[in-house]
Amino acid sequence: MPIIGVGIDVVDIDRFVQSLERTPNLRGRLFTDAEASRPPASLAARFAAKEAIAKALGAPVGMAWHDAEIVSEETGRPRFEIRGTVAAQAEALGVVHVHVSLSHDAGIASAVVILES
Repeated sequence: MPIIGVGIDVVDIDRFVQSLERTPNLRGRLFTDAEASRPPASLAARFAAKEAIAKALGAPVGMAWHDAEIVSEETGRPRFEIRGTVAAQAEALGVVHVHVSLSHDAGIASAVVILES
């Protein structure tokens, strides 16, 4: 399957937490209710994943943050559930598979997204 897009992002966890504390409504704007209950490092990694999928999709204007939700499979493996604005852009590009990898260590959270047709 050909690769349509690749996105990567890194987030300084402490800076991200400071942003959440400074702007109380930010958590609700960026994350679904299920995501918002996660610990800070996990939230930072999920934010990195949302940024990475936006980059892989070509940074579509008007992308809604809640339309790209990271959920965990029973094994703990993360995967995207996409809908709305994100699903529309993915469909327009011919995306069939979305791969995501998250990591956080030493104060940094990162994510890589690969889109395949």
